[in-house]
Amino acid sequence: MSNVMKAKEDILAGKTALGIEFGSTRIKAVLIGSDNAPIASGDHQWENRLDNGIWTYTLDDIWTGLQDAYSNMAADVKAQYDVTLTTVGAIGFSAMMHGYMVFDEAGKLLVPFRTWRNSITGPASEALTELFNYHIPQRWSIAHLYQAILNNEEHIDKIAFQTTLEGYIHWKLSGEKVLGVGEASGMFPIDIETGKYNARMVEQFNELIADKNLPWKLEDIMPGILTAGENAGTLTAEGAKLLDVSGNLQAGIPMCPPEGDAGTGMVATNSVAKRTGNVSAGTSVFAMIVLEKELSKVYDAIDLVTTPTGNLVAMVHCNNCTSDLNAWVNIFKQFAEAMGMEVDMNKLFGTLYNKALEGDKDCGGLLAYNYFSGEHITNFEEGRPLFVRTPESKFNLANFMRVNLYTALGALKTGLDILLKQEGVKVDEIFGHGGLFKTEGVGQSILAGAINTAVSVMETAGEGGAWGIALLASYMINKAEGETLDDYLLKRVFAGQSCKTLYPNPDDVEGFDQFIERYVAGLPIERAAVDCLR
Repeated sequence: MSNVMKAKEDILAGKTALGIEFGSTRIKAVLIGSDNAPIASGDHQWENRLDNGIWTYTLDDIWTGLQDAYSNMAADVKAQYDVTLTTVGAIGFSAMMHGYMVFDEAGKLLVPFRTWRNSITGPASEALTELFNYHIPQRWSIAHLYQAILNNEEHIDKIAFQTTLEGYIHWKLSGEKVLGVGEASGMFPIDIETGKYNARMVEQFNELIADKNLPWKLEDIMPGILTAGENAGTLTAEGAKLLDVSGNLQAGIPMCPPEGDAGTGMVATNSVAKRTGNVSAGTSVFAMIVLEKELSKVYDAIDLVTTPTGNLVAMVHCNNCTSDLNAWVNIFKQFAEAMGMEVDMNKLFGTLYNKALEGDKDCGGLLAYNYFSGEHITNFEEGRPLFVRTPESKFNLANFMRVNLYTALGALKTGLDILLKQEGVKVDEIFGHGGLFKTEGVGQSILAGAINTAVSVMETAGEGGAWGIALLASYMINKAEGETLDDYLLKRVFAGQSCKTLYPNPDDVEGFDQFIERYVAGLPIERAAVDCLR
């Protein structure tokens, strides 16, 4: 049977799984067949907006984007297989982790969605980290909640439910107020033994805000927690109409626990087992390493979250990665068009990225900061993209592209050095995925040099988190009795898949270390730009 015929058969029989992920710039829907390979997809481009100093997306942005991505995926099914999509085997939703979405008793959003990108919760983050003796990053939902309380914001006594973006989507489509444990661990600390919110810290928080006399306790407003493989409800008739405006999609489809982009990235790279790790590099960049044991102490640069199965994960998250790099590539696009050339963006990215490999290992003395927004690891609440050089720097195209690739990973290296050098965390392999790795070998070799560790990229690296959440939906309905997610991925998804591994070049390692010295020494330049450029 041909691949097309097999995919069509799976669609007609409902032996599929649909994953939809809300990334920073794209909402992507991926439909997979019974062999867990993608058979159709659709997407929708969107952008966050800065509204009254808050990075946000409107509810209209969310729903029109979701409907467009689904509609484009359904159109792809129709075009490839001549089938009108009416059902799938299971559905899962994923999105950017963290942030702040709070609702009243009637389900009304009380304040505009505050995304992970906002660095506005410094006092709350510091106070909760000290209270819990557990690092609470600024972007975590609990930090946003406590900051709103510290600010005495009008809405805080009206809160009936707090969740994250994919938790909101899942709730509206299924009626269930739940999250996967990986996403929940980015709202509030998880007790690894129970797989639930840390009860001691919940009580500490309630005591902390007792004098505010609010009509709720934390446990009353937080979503329930589920682990990978558990059923998280079904698509309601109202939900089906919200998702598919054509009205073709039927209700009753099982839904898996909604997960964050960190968890779906782990799934999509087969790095949910201990001693595995991955780096997701796109608009933001984060590294996840599944730990064998707790870290020796609390670090501001290290977040502790979990896999979708509840294993402890050390996470280094940086707000900025490829935005400034993409902006520079767009400048070259505009130049080419001004010269009368027709521009193929894939060729342009490939040409410029490969040119970087010709540059000096230390970027010829050039310096850049890619801070579109604040960067907590280096203590910046706002960002100003910068490019700096001395008269003696070797300013050429190769070094210019190389320094912009280096700086995309600059803040990340700071955190990973803590894990790999100070804590001695063992990791057998790091998997790279996301836009930085699309040009073969370039981002991969830069990352290997940055962290002095072998980096692997799978042939499915470009599929990303939408595929990852589709796999979690598939696991929920197809797992055998007692089959773990680790085994399901290893034996049913990634068995026999080709993978390219690059080992660090000692010269690249030395060159990146020289760049990082310049990067750290130049941070006062970035500070001056933030202070002076308004």
